[in-house]
Amino acid sequence: MTERGGRSGGGERILIYGLGRSGRGVARFLGREGRQAEWHDARPGAEDEALMGELSFRRGDVAGTYDTVVAAPGVPIDHPDLLALAERGAEVIGEVVLAARARPTLPMVGVTGTAGKGGTTVLIAHLLRGQGVGAREGGNIDPPLLDVVDDAEVAVVELSSFQLERVPGLRLPVAVITNLGVDHLDRHRTVEAYHAAKRNITAGQTGEDVLVVPAGLDVPARAQVRPFTPGRLSLADGREVLAASELPEGLHPANAAAALLAAEALLSRLGRPVDAPALADSLRAAQPVAGRFETVARVGNVRFVDDSIATRTLAVQAALERSVPPVAWLVGGRDKGADLAPLREAARGRVTRVIAFGEDGEALARGLDLPYEVVRGETGEATLRAAAAAGLAALGGPGGSGTVLLAPVGTSFDSFRDYRERGLTFARVARELAGAAQPEGQA
Repeated sequence: MTERGGRSGGGERILIYGLGRSGRGVARFLGREGRQAEWHDARPGAEDEALMGELSFRRGDVAGTYDTVVAAPGVPIDHPDLLALAERGAEVIGEVVLAARARPTLPMVGVTGTAGKGGTTVLIAHLLRGQGVGAREGGNIDPPLLDVVDDAEVAVVELSSFQLERVPGLRLPVAVITNLGVDHLDRHRTVEAYHAAKRNITAGQTGEDVLVVPAGLDVPARAQVRPFTPGRLSLADGREVLAASELPEGLHPANAAAALLAAEALLSRLGRPVDAPALADSLRAAQPVAGRFETVARVGNVRFVDDSIATRTLAVQAALERSVPPVAWLVGGRDKGADLAPLREAARGRVTRVIAFGEDGEALARGLDLPYEVVRGETGEATLRAAAAAGLAALGGPGGSGTVLLAPVGTSFDSFRDYRERGLTFARVARELAGAAQPEGQA
């Protein structure tokens, strides 16, 4: 691959394998660079095909020979096509390595973890902008990394385990691991393989680089992380941040602590002083990522909190611990085999009722061993409207108090396109409910 300012040689062949959000970002970037590529997708969407036509990128031949294959994160690393392409001499990489090679002087902060990586990514970029650094976030979080590299002084990159499977040679001056839990066993097959993919975030680090992990990361997990990086290890303690700062609603103290350490480490790498008052101001002004533990409506002292993305045990556990009790907990969707034992413990003394919805809501509620009721509707929207109303009633109605929390445990695919659509739908019906509950004569 060529570096910034270069153009691919006439004989270089590049295949974009898998389109969608990531693949389109790769294609747009190569198009801006004046580089030619071919593409393959088993089920391209209309937007995919329109962009390929606009760029004059033609369909590739997966039985052909390529120098580089840029694979989308959703394509398993052991996909037969990728293995065959590699055997014929192709180097298989992801968008992150493409960005790093094309923009070798662009500093990057990488963030991964089982839960909290998106919010931490956004917060690091926000804190750096408050220090006068032109930071942009991208990667697994919108937008794709390659859409922001030309407008960024620093790129803060959310990295999924899928992306971290294909990062040969990637060196990050600052890396963050928010936590290590259990997820994506359908892809990685074992917890060990999943954690190994996460630890790839440190693979290219040297003694000059920094890895930030939470002080609360259990000792076995920390021991797994430490041998894989020769860089400095910084422990982020959320209790200290919580004691020193008044955090905005929706920011997790441990993630805020990690973001502060990462921002300070990156500033040090750039040779720029830390403006402590500005850092504190930025932290106070920070906002949670839309749809991630976001208060979307209020009825008196009852808050409706959308955490539709919370399908991993660690993420749901964090949502329960951050919710103002009593909690009416909306649980449902399609079960992906979540470990419910930690959730039973987190819910004890906080959750007054589980509102079960969707395909596996009732089964999940039974497994939680908490008081529950089941709601149903003709559509996903009607079901969430009934769930929001049942949650409000469980907390005493408009005169009650507490949190109606959508932290569903199950995925959205039983009734919605993705977690975003489910969250936006919940926000809409919660606001409708709040509007209907307003006393007559009040705006």
